[in-house]
Amino acid sequence: MKVIVVGCGRLGSDLAYRLFQAGHEVTVIDNAPNAFNNLKPDFRGRQVEGDALSKDILHRAGMKDADAVAVMTNCDPLNAVIAHIAQTIFNRKNVVVRNYDPLSRDLLETFNLQIVCSATWGAQRVEELIYHADAKSIFSTGNGEVELYEFRVPDAWDGKMIKDVITSKDCMAVSLAHVGRAILPQPDSIMHSGDVLLLSATSEGIEIVRKNLAEASQKKEG
Repeated sequence: MKVIVVGCGRLGSDLAYRLFQAGHEVTVIDNAPNAFNNLKPDFRGRQVEGDALSKDILHRAGMKDADAVAVMTNCDPLNAVIAHIAQTIFNRKNVVVRNYDPLSRDLLETFNLQIVCSATWGAQRVEELIYHADAKSIFSTGNGEVELYEFRVPDAWDGKMIKDVITSKDCMAVSLAHVGRAILPQPDSIMHSGDVLLLSATSEGIEIVRKNLAEASQKKEG
């Protein structure tokens, strides 16, 4: 796959190197020559110095043939314009944009772009690690609006059906593994203590699951 990464700061350079290691053909664009020093010495992708707002620079980088474009600078208005150029002038469909400042997210959303906000995503991950050890997030979509959680069925839910504990429309069970064998769970599927349950949920949905667990635990102790 041919990928163009615009911006060779800490995030852009790390992304470019990861893509290069995965065997993709990577071109990095930055207007600061010393920015390319962020790339690891064994990086063998192309380096194009220049202003990514210039059509000539984008042509030289191979924008018209790119399979994917990642715009990773730390300037949200610049990211929006470059991504818009990639979509409208070069007709690139797979464009991903970094949102540096969460307060600028609305600007990027007006362009109907795929957005990744490292600040928002990072804050959510730290929050999960601090006080949500019961259901571990293992996959996130968008900027964390919907996540996949790994949940080990506790003693309080032993013998209960999925529908007894998943009571929110913002949460659904996608897999239930018992003694190493996984199934696609139905509402009446029986859970056993120690089973591994995968849940797809919003933050509101997973909070309801945690509330149901707390109530079940209190009843069992009572």
